[in-house]
Amino acid sequence: MDGKMKVCVLTGKQSLEWIEREIPKPGPGELQIKLEYVGVCGSDLHFYQEGQLANWKLNGPLALGHEPGGVVSAIGEGVEGFQPGDRVALEPAVPCGKCEDCRKGNYNLCRNIKMLAIPGERDGVFAEYCVHDASMCYKLPQNVSTMEGGLIEPLSVGLHATELSNAKVGETAIVLGSGCIGLCTVMSLRARGVSQIYVADVLDKRLEKAMEVGATRVFNSRKESIEEFAKTLPGGGADQVYECAGNRITTLQTCRLIRRAGKVTLVGVSPEPVLELDIATLNAMEGTIYSVYRYRNLYPKAIEAVSSGVIPLKKIVSHTFDFKDCIEAIEYSLEHKDEVIKSVVKF
Repeated sequence: MDGKMKVCVLTGKQSLEWIEREIPKPGPGELQIKLEYVGVCGSDLHFYQEGQLANWKLNGPLALGHEPGGVVSAIGEGVEGFQPGDRVALEPAVPCGKCEDCRKGNYNLCRNIKMLAIPGERDGVFAEYCVHDASMCYKLPQNVSTMEGGLIEPLSVGLHATELSNAKVGETAIVLGSGCIGLCTVMSLRARGVSQIYVADVLDKRLEKAMEVGATRVFNSRKESIEEFAKTLPGGGADQVYECAGNRITTLQTCRLIRRAGKVTLVGVSPEPVLELDIATLNAMEGTIYSVYRYRNLYPKAIEAVSSGVIPLKKIVSHTFDFKDCIEAIEYSLEHKDEVIKSVVKF
């Protein structure tokens, strides 16, 4: 496809603009994708609101969006196994494939990785077309929509968190935060056979959705204490605790919620690079902490889990915006957190 396309670009903190760019052509090993759905992620909202996320700071115009699903529209030289019209999910970070971490299979830790919608790496895909390395594109089964294809990205975060911590049948789990990542973590725990899942948040609508996708019980932290409840669990705490909110309060709570030899997994990403942990309590419990950095080697597994019905991924979508309303999608998602669970942009 040749010609011009519209792109939604963050030009500064709380400043989004529409621009026109040439439709990119696929190079060797790449596919050109006509986007159909892109999820609105919490990281998009942080970059928009604060101009930074963790250690990344906005340093110039940046197209947001890194949860894409779409259709192959052109094929670059040397690409095999794809043809125009294939429906695909795009894993948004492309590693170098050559460094020690890549060779060990830990490609999410590649120092030369290029991630969509990250300053200094790559523009995002709030655009009509994109090009992407074919090795990071995955065909979707007929019963998996391109909307679900885009949401494979946050689902993979939840799957990675539960695999790292080796959650298993018979364990108890507490999930702090029931936004998109928290809900994906709940569904991933259920898929691994964990049946006792307790979720805390401050927004009732998100807690209702957590019950819908597999939580055993939910707690509005403005009204109930998850710390007091955890003490009533066998062993005085949970086997697994997942911090999915990315804020100071819940991060500090994590070590106070585990039983002895329990596990804390830090899943959420905070706009602040430095947060506190209750190390004294962690030491007393001889707890283990896992940190999650995106995911690796999980897209095929995630797609199969959605296709088989094990994970009801599309249930987490609460709002759909047309591409022409992309700016509104970001602003509305930020300003109406009490009602927005997960927004997607439809092309």
